[in-house]
Amino acid sequence: MKIFKLITYLLITIPGLVIAQNATGTIFEDKNGNGKLDSNEAGIPNVAVTNGENVVLTDKKGKYKLQASNDFIISVIKPSGYDYPVNENNLPLFYYNHKPKGSPDLKYEGVEATSDLPRKLDFPLIKNDDEKENFSALIFGDPQVYNEDQVSYFEKGLVSQVNKNENILFGISLGDLVGNNLDLFNPYIQVIKKIELPWYNVLGNHDLNFDVDRDEHSDETFEKFFGPSNYAFNYGKVHFIVLDDILYPDPRDNKGYWGGFREDQLNFIENDLKHVPKDHLIVLSFHIPLSEPNGDAFRNEDRQRLFEILKDFPNTLSLSAHTHIQKQDFFNKDDGWHGENPHHHFNVGTTSGDWYSGKLNDNGIPVSTMRDGTPKGYAVINFKDNKYTIDYQVAGESKDYKMQIFSPRVVAKDQNTKAGIYVNYFMGSENDKVEYRIDDGSWSVMKYVEDYDPSYVAMVYEWDLTEELFSGRRPSNPIKSKHLWRAKIPTKLAEGVHTIEVKVEDMFGRIFTQTHEYRIVPQDK
Repeated sequence: MKIFKLITYLLITIPGLVIAQNATGTIFEDKNGNGKLDSNEAGIPNVAVTNGENVVLTDKKGKYKLQASNDFIISVIKPSGYDYPVNENNLPLFYYNHKPKGSPDLKYEGVEATSDLPRKLDFPLIKNDDEKENFSALIFGDPQVYNEDQVSYFEKGLVSQVNKNENILFGISLGDLVGNNLDLFNPYIQVIKKIELPWYNVLGNHDLNFDVDRDEHSDETFEKFFGPSNYAFNYGKVHFIVLDDILYPDPRDNKGYWGGFREDQLNFIENDLKHVPKDHLIVLSFHIPLSEPNGDAFRNEDRQRLFEILKDFPNTLSLSAHTHIQKQDFFNKDDGWHGENPHHHFNVGTTSGDWYSGKLNDNGIPVSTMRDGTPKGYAVINFKDNKYTIDYQVAGESKDYKMQIFSPRVVAKDQNTKAGIYVNYFMGSENDKVEYRIDDGSWSVMKYVEDYDPSYVAMVYEWDLTEELFSGRRPSNPIKSKHLWRAKIPTKLAEGVHTIEVKVEDMFGRIFTQTHEYRIVPQDK
């Protein structure tokens, strides 16, 4: 009686007081696919469930209990060997968004008010005895559609040309799904569902609700369409963590945004990884890169805390987009990384390329090559046990198109020239070995350079030199590429056509080759 009176007194005298409550339910194998826990269906033990910060495992009957609040999302961390059910748009169904008051009043609508917390929150999973430990995933950077025309460019210029095979199990878009107009979330979804794969989405800085004063509310419309912006799942021996790494408003001045994590997000990562075997590959997906050399783009202490959390995991990979270029970073002990081997961070090229710029091709789609000379496209990550390789697929090209070779088309015989052979190996870094030879001659090593890709430079300045306007929009100015090599071009050879053959040995030990031709002609007197 005394306790009852005390609670009554507190509720009356302290407005807004929230009495602690728990979310409970069962994670179960949905044998008949109806989404309901039937009497003949059993709970699944040792499944991780999270409220966005805390993570618990289900008991032997598949039951869980998590602390709840008046604004939280509970989500299931899919174990290997099971699938999430998906909705009609191929979006995984793995969460419940509890928001009794709904989202704040915003320009773009958020989550509608929910009812009281259900007595039981049960979640179905579908058993998949055929799930492989060797599988692939599609990785899209920045679809970033600003209008319906660009939605069409995204569909016709990329999605319709995706090379899909039975080994590809799902896809991830690394943020900037749209370009500030959140009404385009649904058109984006209608395009992406045509790939007919489960699809996971990351929050980008152009996917935010900008009319908020707290970072926790900046993803309200994203939550309406996609659920939590921080979540995790497993396939084979790979543990995937998806994170919102955009602090908005920027805590330094309440203007713009900054790369980083809130404390509750870092706690989520730490609590989540307590339940992951140390030998598994950890793949983190977020939008803003962990580091950019020319600017204070990411809060240092958050990156350092992340590295501290990951220190006991020898196999890690992180993915970002945002920059509309492609780049490989390797963090070592000088950068605060604790592992024996460097941490690989892959800043993925974008499906929108250079923001849908450039000439229109025969199908009316912008060429949209990126400023570092990377053509628009997407990545394919191939997982084998706890290891991986990565391929970059250029939109509309064969899977063998790995590099762009540039050289003069014609040079004068026996005349010295400052022109050279350039190779832009799109997935490259200075750690790769690039060689070339002429006409089956001996191989010579090419020099890694950080310079402007001459193929892209020529493409851009064609717009400035034309006497007639092109269809489309002028591309962005070039920036120095992080995956470019150079060599001298031989002129003291016989007159006629000569073949340049380039050989790349990449970071995974794979060999790729490509050829290019140029002509040697006599010098006019």
